[in-house]
Amino acid sequence: MEATSVQLLLAVSSLVCCWTDAAGLKVSPSSSQMFEGDSVSLSCEEDDSSAGWTLRRNTTRGQLSQCGQGWGRPAGSSCKLGYVLPGDSGVYWCESRQGQTSSSINLTVSGGAVILQSPVLPVMEGDPVTLTCTTRPPASTLPAAFYKDGSLLSTQPAGHMTILHVSSSDEGLYSCDISGHGESPPSWISVTGRPPTTAPPTSSAPPPVSLQLVFRVVLHLVVFCPYLVSTVLMVSLYGHRGNTLINH
Repeated sequence: MEATSVQLLLAVSSLVCCWTDAAGLKVSPSSSQMFEGDSVSLSCEEDDSSAGWTLRRNTTRGQLSQCGQGWGRPAGSSCKLGYVLPGDSGVYWCESRQGQTSSSINLTVSGGAVILQSPVLPVMEGDPVTLTCTTRPPASTLPAAFYKDGSLLSTQPAGHMTILHVSSSDEGLYSCDISGHGESPPSWISVTGRPPTTAPPTSSAPPPVSLQLVFRVVLHLVVFCPYLVSTVLMVSLYGHRGNTLINH
């Protein structure tokens, strides 16, 4: 049932992300998972304040609503949840009066003893990312096992794991486990490609001289020069003979 809920949330999230992105959704604290009873603030970073951006969500129970309609405390384009419950888990996004939407995020509220603190927003390819497995406050540093798509990645004595250079192959469903405390819910980590960089303009170099062109010029000179020299000599010789006859 849990896997089905995660797949449903990912499907809804992908549909929302395909629409026009005209505002950015920020969450504080910046984590995709939180414990029951924690507080969280969400805000729409908008370019056009007149668009009337509001926070909306679709929970794992299939309840589609906006902030203030049975959940959260709206304040302009922000929304404050003072005491989150597992029923608050779901997909969150910003939406304007004209129907424009921001990119969406997935939030998971756990009633258990362990959560995985992971980026709530997509990670840029090549950047580092740190995953932290933590227990309910007071949190303690305990060894934790980290999983990706159900397979064990590693066991870390300090309870956190860092991927130094994220690539597209690191995208997937992550979870962690602390022995004697329990396992965290799964969270999806998305990886986005870096924008292409434009090469600096280069100075235009003169086109290379063709060897064939050089050969043809040399050939013409070799063929033409003897005729030119002989013509000059003949003209000079006839001119000299003409002057001699006139003098005699």
